[in-house]
Amino acid sequence: MSKIVFQHPQSLKHNIFHYCPGCGHSIVHRITCEVIDEMGIRGITIGVPPAGCAVLAYNYFDVDMIEAPHGRGPAMASGIKRSLPDRIVFSYQGDGDLAAIGMAESFHAANRGENITVIFINNAVYGMTGGQMAPTTMLNQKTTTSPAGRQQRLDGYPVKVSEIFSKIGGVTYLERCSVSSPAGVNKTKKAIKKAFQCQLDGLGFSMIEVLSMCPTNWKMSSVDSCKWIDDILAKEFPPGIYKDEIAALKKAAEVRS
Repeated sequence: MSKIVFQHPQSLKHNIFHYCPGCGHSIVHRITCEVIDEMGIRGITIGVPPAGCAVLAYNYFDVDMIEAPHGRGPAMASGIKRSLPDRIVFSYQGDGDLAAIGMAESFHAANRGENITVIFINNAVYGMTGGQMAPTTMLNQKTTTSPAGRQQRLDGYPVKVSEIFSKIGGVTYLERCSVSSPAGVNKTKKAIKKAFQCQLDGLGFSMIEVLSMCPTNWKMSSVDSCKWIDDILAKEFPPGIYKDEIAALKKAAEVRS
């Protein structure tokens, strides 16, 4: 008797991705849709796509999607969740969308402990608009707007979102993962599932940061871009769990009841 080990997720539309070859967005889309299917939440899930490379995410996710203005994903997701508290609401954001123009919305949604999930894609560069320096661009990393490499004196330091947000009281669960290897993809999927469950349980704000490939703007092959994440990017932005208050909050709820 044959056993199905892999199939197209029901929550993922049968459209051809517009992303560049080797881009990590398509992987994150797929595993997010697998999580939605496995948790049986397709009918109650609402996604909020960003400006940037994933602006057309509504062409791929077969769930309700509401486009947000640049950087306003967490604000829109907060409003949707407060209006429809029985829904699973997630915003999907890049490093410029979240850590530059949208930092205020992201920070304060986290600080309020909004019961939403943020999927944050970190590829250390502005992808859609031509490879400019992003908040997460590393020191000495060359981009179209930092051809000599990012310099601290001129440009400041790379913004480490997970480290910063881990200090915010309203954050319940925060993990940084990557999709540069099969093991990394599996770990990222588990993290997204845990974040959605955190929301289902009403435990507050959760965010998954994903180190993702951008071969086109990094000017390297798809294989080399995976290696670059493991050898370079992951050293600047180490994967791991940065905050997990889920067990503590569940225990506190049991004590109160």
